[in-house]
Amino acid sequence: MLISKYSQPEFNPYQDDSPETDDAAWPAPQPHGDLSAHLTLPGSKSLTNRELVLAALADGPSLIRSPLHSNDTTNMVHALRSLGTTITDQPGNSAFGADWLVTPAEELLGSTTVDCGLAGTVMRFVPPLAGLALGPTMFDADPSARTRPMSTMIDSLRALGVDINDDAQGTLPFTVHGYGRVSGGTVTIDASASSQFVSGLLLVAPRFEKGLHLIHSGGRLPSMPHIEMTIATLAARGVNVASPSIGEWVVEPGPIAARDLDMEPDLSNAAPFLAAAVVAGGSVTIAGWPAETTQVGDHLAELLPLFGATASREGDRLTVTGGQGIHGVDLDLTLGGELAPALVAIACFADSPSTFTGIGHIRNHETDRLASLAAEINALGGNVTELEDGLRIDPQPLSAGLWHTYDDHRMATAGAVIGLRVPGLEIENVETTAKTLPQFTELWQDMLGR
Repeated sequence: MLISKYSQPEFNPYQDDSPETDDAAWPAPQPHGDLSAHLTLPGSKSLTNRELVLAALADGPSLIRSPLHSNDTTNMVHALRSLGTTITDQPGNSAFGADWLVTPAEELLGSTTVDCGLAGTVMRFVPPLAGLALGPTMFDADPSARTRPMSTMIDSLRALGVDINDDAQGTLPFTVHGYGRVSGGTVTIDASASSQFVSGLLLVAPRFEKGLHLIHSGGRLPSMPHIEMTIATLAARGVNVASPSIGEWVVEPGPIAARDLDMEPDLSNAAPFLAAAVVAGGSVTIAGWPAETTQVGDHLAELLPLFGATASREGDRLTVTGGQGIHGVDLDLTLGGELAPALVAIACFADSPSTFTGIGHIRNHETDRLASLAAEINALGGNVTELEDGLRIDPQPLSAGLWHTYDDHRMATAGAVIGLRVPGLEIENVETTAKTLPQFTELWQDMLGR
């Protein structure tokens, strides 16, 4: 059965459908001189939410040390608890919050509602889990997330034997009618809109009666490192994921082992801080950088020097130091589209044009990031052209103004990077950074020595 990707309605970047707020815009702070900052960041959102799902399906309790505490992970915790998983706070050594002890339910139970918020991992990872629960589970999300493509997940679960009612819309809200089991088997999907469709199915596949033979049939898969991350987290719990060919995965039915683990810091959240060194000058050091990782943020050590910066490793610390100037780049970011907003912000101050391609899929994130970046930079006097799968930036002098975030945390952090060189820039709804980094403004101020 071939399942086609869902094409969402055309996005208008100038239309803000988010709820009105009385919160004042945040004046983007500027440095007093070259930076000299050492920072520690909270845990990875991508890893935390994957490990939470696997821990909920494991054969015993798991302790997740130094997890990320943010809106996205809170939504995941609430979703798993609503299905019967027990998640309790435990004393830990992280300055960013408690550890989590996850105890699987003897039997997952539906008859509940899951609020996905703005978390793509919740809306793509939990529905397969709900298929294993007894009873209906209704999924909904923030209004701005109801247009995000979901038909690939809905249709793939139907092909695997799950009963879903979505009123033929292919979007949230929808209801999964669980019967305590999922048949599983072979399914072909087009996951070119989001790698999360692949990860969501692979994470739960060992609990399907027939396992899973998943085949991607469509355009180029975005964010392959996220799929590799999913496979690595499964392997660490004793689940083998075979890949007979590119875009094909086989998971046999079997147990998911309980494990205790330490969470890596979020390397994608490191992007704006390391970009700050390139834009403002000086150096920024991130502590706890893993020696080996599947996180796409690890590519920053290779990407930022292309702009003229230097990157060096010493133990578990990565330091990026700005160069004498900023150079334009031509980058295919298929593997790391979530890094694009920070890199586009750097390119605004380069000595030549830059082109970023391979990122058409980020139109389907919290907002259409290509349209939103182009709209906001151009509103400040920039010259950004939307491409079919990317952006071209022709650097121009930028002036002060209000930077809209569209309820997108990476739009907010990109604005903060641009604000380092644009006096008077104000960021609307900077609080949206709580999606993956609630401490963003405090850490940003610390980096600037304020």
